[in-house]
Amino acid sequence: MAKPIQLSPKDMINAYLLFFVVHGAQIGVGIQGFQRIIYQDARQDAWISVLLAGIATHLVTFCMIKTLEIYGSDDLYGIQIDIFGKWIGNFLNAIYVIYCSVAFFSVLRNYIEVIQAWIFPSIETWFLSATLLIIIIYAFTGGLRVIVGVSFFSIILSLWILPMLVFPMEYATVDSLLPILENDIRSILKGAQSMTFTIIGFEILNVIYPFVKDKKKIRKPVHLGLLVTTIIYLAVMLVSIAYYSEGKLLKTIWATLTLFSFISFPFMERFEFVAVCFWMLIILPNLCLYLWAAYRGAIRLFPISEKTFVWLFSFIVLIGTLLVQTRTQINTINTVFGQIAFYVIFVYPILLWPIARLKKNFTSKKVKKNEQT
Repeated sequence: MAKPIQLSPKDMINAYLLFFVVHGAQIGVGIQGFQRIIYQDARQDAWISVLLAGIATHLVTFCMIKTLEIYGSDDLYGIQIDIFGKWIGNFLNAIYVIYCSVAFFSVLRNYIEVIQAWIFPSIETWFLSATLLIIIIYAFTGGLRVIVGVSFFSIILSLWILPMLVFPMEYATVDSLLPILENDIRSILKGAQSMTFTIIGFEILNVIYPFVKDKKKIRKPVHLGLLVTTIIYLAVMLVSIAYYSEGKLLKTIWATLTLFSFISFPFMERFEFVAVCFWMLIILPNLCLYLWAAYRGAIRLFPISEKTFVWLFSFIVLIGTLLVQTRTQINTINTVFGQIAFYVIFVYPILLWPIARLKKNFTSKKVKKNEQT
């Protein structure tokens, strides 16, 4: 068995906080415009694709927890080294670090594009990137507890945005959802797969698990977080299908933000401006958690201090945001990353669980045999 991570009590968090961690990690830039991508595959049955994707997250998380419970107090990085050995394990760890880094970059770059498209088209990319990175560095250097606190407050302070979906319902037509199940199962499943980029984030459980105090109580808050996320995505998709005509939804890049664009109050005409600004609170947990997960893997691969890592990481990301400028480039990154993430997040954990069990059984038998001799 891998050697458990040695942690001090000040690094530990309570199990119930995993609700905010998982839910906060899942809700990000994807919700701003995922409808068009899913609708391209499943049409009016896109809401079924969202539901299936949500169910899949519960099944994969079940496998993740089972694998983590076998090792007790180790994360995915340690588990991979124990199962596959030092060389293959570290190779897989490096892939996971790259995955977390690309996820961080994709979320950051997509949000910068939204700010430039909706509010400040003349502001340079480097300025927005540097400003956001400074905020993220400040949160990251505070430690895991600060990052979890950011997840908590981002959800609490953003709750008021969800009821705003009631306003578009005045102009929605339920007939747009009919007929149900007109599309074949292959199209619906393809739509569910296209939800990957939007619904990922719960895989942070693989890294944060050792830092949870009462590990036997993690199932309820984790699955509750997944359930709330699924309900939100399902509600947004149903409202979008009912509100938009077929042709308009296929041409709307940020469908959720566009839903907010016609909402106005006597004291506020451009509500979507407020929504875009508040979205920084929503994506901040995404960015902090992915950065933290990448750091936890990096220290397994080579000795590096926290400050050195975060500044080097931020510099590379800043250069990357300057190189990726067009919508076509951003879409390509989102598409390729989503395809890779499907196998990393939805396929690999299901395969890893039985392999971990076989490894445990083999080790147990070997130990018993040695004791008998």
